[in-house]
Amino acid sequence: MQKTVLMNYAKLLARTGLNVQKGQEVILVAEADKAEFAALVAEECYRAGAARVRVEWGYQPVRRLAALHEREEVLGAVAPWEEEKLRQEARLLPARLYLESEDPDGMAGVDEGKYARALRARSLVFKPLRDKMENKYQWCIAAVPGRQWAKKVYPNLSSAAAEEKLWYAILRCARALEGSPVANWQAHNARLAARCAKLNALRLAALEYEAGNGTRLRVGLMQNGLFLGGEEETLSGVKFNPNIPSEEVYTTPKRGEAEGIVYSTKPLSWRGQLIRNFSVRFSEGKVVEVHASSGEAALRRLVGMDEGAAYLGECALVPYDSPVANCGALFYNTLFDENASCHLALGRGFNNCVAGYEGYSFEEIKAMGVNDSVVHADFMIGTDDLCITGVTQSGERVPVFRNGGWAL
Repeated sequence: MQKTVLMNYAKLLARTGLNVQKGQEVILVAEADKAEFAALVAEECYRAGAARVRVEWGYQPVRRLAALHEREEVLGAVAPWEEEKLRQEARLLPARLYLESEDPDGMAGVDEGKYARALRARSLVFKPLRDKMENKYQWCIAAVPGRQWAKKVYPNLSSAAAEEKLWYAILRCARALEGSPVANWQAHNARLAARCAKLNALRLAALEYEAGNGTRLRVGLMQNGLFLGGEEETLSGVKFNPNIPSEEVYTTPKRGEAEGIVYSTKPLSWRGQLIRNFSVRFSEGKVVEVHASSGEAALRRLVGMDEGAAYLGECALVPYDSPVANCGALFYNTLFDENASCHLALGRGFNNCVAGYEGYSFEEIKAMGVNDSVVHADFMIGTDDLCITGVTQSGERVPVFRNGGWAL
């Protein structure tokens, strides 16, 4: 991939994804074999005015070894220095960029129950500190191609050819391959904002989903809920894009108001485990039944991570012919596959999907219906015949999606 193209992508992540502010600290989270691109991003962050850029390196094969060999209590322990580190971040509020490149099957063979319990133990320690940081800092999730990931997406190509082809797919989906990526996203954010305005003007009380694969689901919405998409804003007024790419318009549904069944249309890669061909049934808002052709045990552990993991935290609307879908690839990566398909998320909802959320306490937000959990796991349900009908607070029925695309 040409270095000038990669430099433009790095600039997009620093300037539009994070929107680094002068004097702000930045944390990059990346795999150890992605040092060259991480250096390009760090340089762009400094050009944007960052006071300091720190990289937190990871390496999935080592994480797998830890999951295989460490005792559960060791794997799930949080060292005092880790807590203090997060406390300092809660004070300084650095911008955080996550560069995804991991192998979707990279944790195969580990004891799923042990690993899930260990991650849950760590999450429970970190959660109170992360709650204090909610909506106060910029963050962005983006991607660079890992070789094993690329071979998973393009198994018939050589490793080098697959990695190069995945670069092109990532950059095209991120609107970073042609023209000015920053200008491309300014126009894209404007389109998403206009779509959100239309939906919010309807004052919807529920969404009803129906597809030929058997999906039949009604999800209740909060009275003062909002649809959001693309660009977001911190409490201090700094705009940023949390996901690159992003094609979704989404909201947080009302906890306890989901009835029916949905069928997945793409595999879910959850913490290194692939869950395929699954269904989820809801009653009174809660998951009461799951089935999967593979990975069912992982799916059951997901919905059992805590009390909130069995409730919905997000409803996202993505047309079936989105630019990501039109790439023609199954990415085995939620960042991309969720932007190729309508999806739902189990677990934590978004506080900023409540109008005037900044004026409410965390407990008040939960009382309004925003679900809380240590997890947020998106799964894809979009089809070419998916129909979504909105029910307004006055009882009017409005077509939102027809045959997999926008009807508004």
